[in-house]
Amino acid sequence: MLAFSRDREAGERICRALEGDYSPRLRLYSGPRSLARALEEEDLLLPVMAVGIVVRLLVPHLRDKWTDRPVVAVDSALTCAVPVVGGHHGANDLARHLARRMGLFPAVTTATDARGRPHLEAVASSLGREIVNRDSSLPVNLAFLRQDVPVVRISGPKVVLVDDDVAVLKSSGGVVVGIGTRKGVSREEVLSALDRALQEAGRTRDDVRAMASAWLKRDEEGIAGAAACLGKEVVFLPPEVLNAQMPVSSSRASDLGLVGVAEPAALALSCRLIMPKKVYGRVTIALGE
Repeated sequence: MLAFSRDREAGERICRALEGDYSPRLRLYSGPRSLARALEEEDLLLPVMAVGIVVRLLVPHLRDKWTDRPVVAVDSALTCAVPVVGGHHGANDLARHLARRMGLFPAVTTATDARGRPHLEAVASSLGREIVNRDSSLPVNLAFLRQDVPVVRISGPKVVLVDDDVAVLKSSGGVVVGIGTRKGVSREEVLSALDRALQEAGRTRDDVRAMASAWLKRDEEGIAGAAACLGKEVVFLPPEVLNAQMPVSSSRASDLGLVGVAEPAALALSCRLIMPKKVYGRVTIALGE
């Protein structure tokens, strides 16, 4: 948080609104060096200043979207929050948080976020993976504006040739939860089933890296609600990705032209199953790692 001394009260109000979800610290602006120090020492920068002032101060410090600190400008009247830099890297989320907590207007201009579409950075984050070829973010995010871009896992050893519009995500540890449900399942049912499965596997919610299900489950509010409760996004996989997997259990999803849902979903985003699918009421869970 960076504010002119005359806007100290506004800065303190914002700090109070951010407590609990962020770790705000108010700095008073004393010249360009104070902004430079804030950029070096803080993960996010929220100046209580006009966008024009912020842009002029930031220009000498901008390098690239992957290393620049996310910046959100807030006007002194506390009416709007404008992500200036790093929309996909935390600035848009911060602006929306201020909208929820303080009623500010989140002036999000990032194309995918403004249209409610997914983007590569969010997909990689939800899977707990690193984008290897960062230059692919532009063509992939442009594609997300027009269509649902499939997430495909390729098991090795293989030699894979990719074009510039294919993003490669580096694997990392953590549990992938494959979920299948009956129609109309509740969030509580999904969370209860997940907790039971994790306990049986000797894992906890903190171990969960990603959640996955079939594309036909994308409108199930119970799955979305459970993911939101865990702070995870759900990757909804198309039939061709699910059917490319080799589940160990038979499934009634064959009636839908699928080899399965929970197990193939877990396998598609992990290296192996650590728990084959189990049915908990109206929810089926499989765990991969």
